[in-house]
Amino acid sequence: MDDLRPLRDEIGALDRAVLEALNRRLELVRRINVHKREAGAPVIDAEREAELLRELIAANAGPLSEDAVQSVFAAVLDVMKQELRRDVPAAAGGPARAAVPAVGAVAVVGTGLVGASVALAARRAGSRVTGWDSDAATLREAAGANALDEAAGSLEAAVAGAELVVVAVPVGSLAAAAREVLAAAPPAATVTDVGSTKRGLARGVDDPRLVPGHPLAGGATGGPARAAADLFDGATWFLTPLASSEPARIELVERFVTSLGARPIRLDADTHDRILALTSHLPHALANLLMQSVAAGGDEALGYAGASLREMTRVAGANPSVWADIFVENSDLIADALAAHRENAAEVERALRERDRGFFERWIGRVASARTTMLEYAYRTDAKTLNRIRVRVPDKPGVLARITQTLGAAGINIEDFELRHVSPEYGGVLVILVAGNENAELARTLLRRDGYSAA
Repeated sequence: MDDLRPLRDEIGALDRAVLEALNRRLELVRRINVHKREAGAPVIDAEREAELLRELIAANAGPLSEDAVQSVFAAVLDVMKQELRRDVPAAAGGPARAAVPAVGAVAVVGTGLVGASVALAARRAGSRVTGWDSDAATLREAAGANALDEAAGSLEAAVAGAELVVVAVPVGSLAAAAREVLAAAPPAATVTDVGSTKRGLARGVDDPRLVPGHPLAGGATGGPARAAADLFDGATWFLTPLASSEPARIELVERFVTSLGARPIRLDADTHDRILALTSHLPHALANLLMQSVAAGGDEALGYAGASLREMTRVAGANPSVWADIFVENSDLIADALAAHRENAAEVERALRERDRGFFERWIGRVASARTTMLEYAYRTDAKTLNRIRVRVPDKPGVLARITQTLGAAGINIEDFELRHVSPEYGGVLVILVAGNENAELARTLLRRDGYSAA
């Protein structure tokens, strides 16, 4: 190994020389940036960057490949942009973490994916969290994921010192679990839950200490090992207080939800379940029905399924035990939604049999308008300012990281994206949603600079 030392010493000296050159390059870039700002010129010149990369590739004598030169120097350009962005002082007035947590002591009953995520988010916000689960293995897994300060040996032990108890059990057993928690918890403790249907709980429990809730966050599958403290960041968290819920307790739960990063919104239980039947439960039912219909066509149909089918059936087959409970608990409203859908489908069928082109033009136009409104709510911006950029991506590691690095270095936020896998040979298509025409044009230029198509 001693004969490797001279080679390693030379590599170390080269690395230090590269570091010195990069620091000098940043100094020069900063000086150029000052001139650009004084002249009112764009800070990022993607065309100049593309020209520079072409010049470097042409000047390369090897043994670095063309792809290697492209990747290394594109990364250097992006790092320079990131350093320039750090030079701009951050805007003041951002949200500051409270010196005192919203709730000092929290108990989580049910430590699956959502319960453990509540625990992690509460600990991040400064609360002390005790957890309990009727399944000892799930409780051990949550403790192993560092979701809990303490794993209690019983329900009574978990809630004994709690200011707030969060019940995170399947909706089929939610009312019974809430009653058990209310019976075990001290009188001063407030109780909330995270169940995705609310009418059953409202009918089954009437206690001023209870403030029912439901965060619009989670996953199709997973246990506490997949929990995350940031699961609720920016999420809507419905609260459906009972008529008897004490106002001070409602406010406590709202402060707690806000401390987890979510936005609390009050609804009554009937409105909540009607909205969720349309926006969540019906889509899950339709995804299962669509997958069932395609599967009836056999392996030939499944083998030639396109990206649109994969996207439309993403939630098909989601956790059967969880979704069986949801379908049963909200059965009447989901059935009503399906009946209305069946009437709409019958009208589409009629138009198909009659070859009614005018119907389809009007129908698709109305649907497009409704989807535009939905996107405006989702991204809180005028849908007309949203630009879709279509990028073909090869099926190999690191591609998505490179694309997000390129756009992030330029300060371009990806509002949303879709990844459609086509085949191992073709790769896939990445569809990026960017707000603002200038951002979109810059994103396309930067991506083309790196050798990607950007339609």
